[in-house]
Parts: sequence; structure tokens; C-alpha cells
Amino acid sequence: MTNYEKQLIDIIKQDKQIMSILEVVEKLNLNDAFVCAGLIRNKVWDTLHRITTPIQDIDVIYFDSTDTSREIEKELENKLIKLLPNQPWSVKNQARMHVKSGFKPFSSSYEAVAHFPETPTAVALRLCNNSMDIMAPYGLQDLFECKVRPTPFYEKSSQFYTIYLERIKMKKWNDIWEGLTIEI
Repeated sequence: MTNYEKQLIDIIKQDKQIMSILEVVEKLNLNDAFVCAGLIRNKVWDTLHRITTPIQDIDVIYFDSTDTSREIEKELENKLIKLLPNQPWSVKNQARMHVKSGFKPFSSSYEAVAHFPETPTAVALRLCNNSMDIMAPYGLQDLFECKVRPTPFYEKSSQFYTIYLERIKMKKWNDIWEGLTIEI
């Protein structure tokens, strides 16, 4: 385990709300399920900057190629609402998310997370039998060093680079967490 992995686990274990989130997602027993993206990124940046920002959404991903309907995602969100109410749940089956972005079909949640736009956002966690699993296709260094750069699928030479730039402009992360290094 790297120092960053230990730091991430320590940060998350100290947050009762995020631990509750991970626990209820584990109860759904979904295939290849993780909590990912902004919830994890923001918690780390909040900790590093000694601030607290509100949870905007809770991205829950899983992989099931046998049922890619949006209806099942809504059913899962409703189950999560019953288990842990008043949370901004967002459940997405990664077996269908390639369509939204124009990529080839993904084969797993790992591959989907690898296709997230920014390296510090491409991070996911899950609880599995009282152990925390970390999925970080590009590692955790950028996250902990407050560096934002595109993943390989969104680099300047790609057709998706404008999506990365639009997200940077829209998110206004430097207004919240001072001193981020954002690659343009």
C-alpha cells in the first residue's frame, strides 16, 4: 500500500457520512460497484485545504451488461434513498455509459473510471468485507498534490479535449480550493 492509499483510507474512515455511504452501497451487492469521482476528490481536497464543502452528488457505479436500462438505475437509487435518505444519489451502470461519451463499450467499472476526464476525478472506493478497495487507474498522486490534468482519453490531441476544458471552466475548482494546479 502506498502512502497515498493509506492517507486516502484514513481520510475516508474518519468521515462517518462517507463510511455510511460506502456501507449502504455494499449492501446492494452490485457487480463491480464503487463510489467514485467528486465525492472522493472533494473530500481529499477539503481535508488538504482544511475546509468543508457540501456533498453535491454521490456517484455510484457498477457494471452489468445484462440490464442496461435506466429504469434499473432509478430502482437502485430508490433503494439507496430508503437505506440512507436525503442524499444526492446518482447510480450509473458503466455497461451503458460509453454511449454518452462516444467511446467503445467498457468491459468493467475500472475501464469506465479510466475514461473519466481528469486524473484526480478518476478515483473510486468500495467496502468489501470490512476492507476498503481503491480503484485509481492513474494513481493518487495528482489527487493529493492538487494537480488537475486530463486523463489520456481527454488530452489535447484527442477529440474529447474540449469536454475536459468545459468541465474545468464549469467546475471552478480554483474558486473553492486555492492553489490547485490545473493543466490547460
